[in-house]
Amino acid sequence: SVSARNRELFALIPVAALVTAGFTAVFIVQSNEIGDLSLTYGAYFLAICIATHLVIRVRLPYADPYLFPLVALLAAFGLVILFRIDESLAVKQASLFVVGLGLFVATILLLRDYEVLERYRYVIALTGIVLLILPRFPLVGEQVNGAYLGIDLGPISFQPAEAAKICVVIFLASYLNEHREVLVVGARRFAGLILPPLRHLGPLLVVWGAAMVMLIVIRDLGSSLMFFGAFLALIYVATSRLSFVLIGMVMFVIGAWVLSSAVGHVGDRVDIWLDPFGRNAPEGAGQITQSLYAQADGGLFGRGLGSSLLELPGPFRPDCAQPFPDCGSLLPAPHTDFIYAVIVNELGLFGAAAVVIIYILIAERGFKTAVLARDGFGKLLAAGLTAVFALQAFVILGGVVRVIPLTGVTLPFISYGGSSIVVNMVLLALLLVISDRARRPHGSGRHRELEPLEAPG
Repeated sequence: SVSARNRELFALIPVAALVTAGFTAVFIVQSNEIGDLSLTYGAYFLAICIATHLVIRVRLPYADPYLFPLVALLAAFGLVILFRIDESLAVKQASLFVVGLGLFVATILLLRDYEVLERYRYVIALTGIVLLILPRFPLVGEQVNGAYLGIDLGPISFQPAEAAKICVVIFLASYLNEHREVLVVGARRFAGLILPPLRHLGPLLVVWGAAMVMLIVIRDLGSSLMFFGAFLALIYVATSRLSFVLIGMVMFVIGAWVLSSAVGHVGDRVDIWLDPFGRNAPEGAGQITQSLYAQADGGLFGRGLGSSLLELPGPFRPDCAQPFPDCGSLLPAPHTDFIYAVIVNELGLFGAAAVVIIYILIAERGFKTAVLARDGFGKLLAAGLTAVFALQAFVILGGVVRVIPLTGVTLPFISYGGSSIVVNMVLLALLLVISDRARRPHGSGRHRELEPLEAPG
């Protein structure tokens, strides 16, 4: 039978072929000629992926064989779409992808035992909190579309919330692994729901309060939803109590609804979501309407890669201080918030569904890693990292197709943005480290299993 590492290696070959085919399609549309440049791009991409694969083969021989190829597939797809939008963006994204692979390799080599993270959980939690509030600091904070998500340090700008998500998940996984019993012992049944004792609701209330503070401080519904959703996923894995998740969801919806009237930016996002076509829709509703029109225009099979009209022609182009695609685009922010609308328009419903399926497959492999993990912390950490990744994809995809209000998070590995691709490569490395231990044929047997807890009565 084919070994896990060989399956990983063979899976990288069609990924490189997709890169080559995608660049070739864009070249044909843009210049009506085929050169060997697309083959060169495909070869470069395959070479760096194989180099990373060799590190995994040596360091993590038993790790999940499908996670890295699936992520490489998303990154390849993102590079092709960004190249179609603007060549310079694709060059920058490719450089950031290589930086991300460097951190990925560093994480694998340096983190020989992920349980060491438990010892520093409070330091990691404090780091995550500082990262979240950094955008509100004067001089370095940067406001984008009403939300405080980025910090600007001259030549470097990034979104600290991306790194904070890993810090928060590590802390919650460690905390719940040690204290999960207090949420179950003494629980009582009321109206068909199992409720934790009031004196032990502390962790739930603290994290709910933190999510509400995020709504007020950084004014971003997406990030708070992502963090709180990951917390609820961890609560469920730790306690096996669906009622705790339902209580948390109701608390979040009520809190978000109340604060949406107090925080103007969040309220506007909700109003736009409810009726973007209304006569009195808030400023910014045009982004959603243009996105919906673009997706409808794509149909089942799309207009073809590189064939949609993105850049406004000369007479209609406004006087822009910034270059395309930051200004002069028919579809707002086609390289970041609305890149999924570009995909639907050019590749149709089938192409867009394929992208969603890749995210689902990554989530499936991540949760399978959590199921296989032999120790409680590894199980919770894998589940939390997978949940926060899947929720990030859901939040931006749901916003673009108007399932939920639009937020400012990036589409992992596809949207243009260094913070996202670099941090998510570290997230992938952590999952593979957990997976390697979980899949080893002979475990050490020294790790405490995470078993379901039963409430008395």
